[in-house]
Amino acid sequence: MCRNIRPLHNFAPPATSDEVAAAALQYVRKVGGATKPSAANAAAYDEAVAEVAATTQRLLDRLVTTASPKDREVEAAKARARAAVRYGA
Repeated sequence: MCRNIRPLHNFAPPATSDEVAAAALQYVRKVGGATKPSAANAAAYDEAVAEVAATTQRLLDRLVTTASPKDREVEAAKARARAAVRYGA
């Protein structure tokens, strides 16, 4: 998985449409192999991002879990701690 795509399910508050769109953009860029598509491919990229974002939002809306929602700040702190160990503080 692309390292820039973050889990969006089971957070309080739920993922915003901007977060879903950002994840969709990262996915399409990864699959398409370009961070900035050419003018000839821009429409295809834009359409793909919109479709992936819509599908992702439907998935998030339909997922069910019995686990309590995760706190964004706590998860961010854990990620920073992992990065410090991995890359050195």
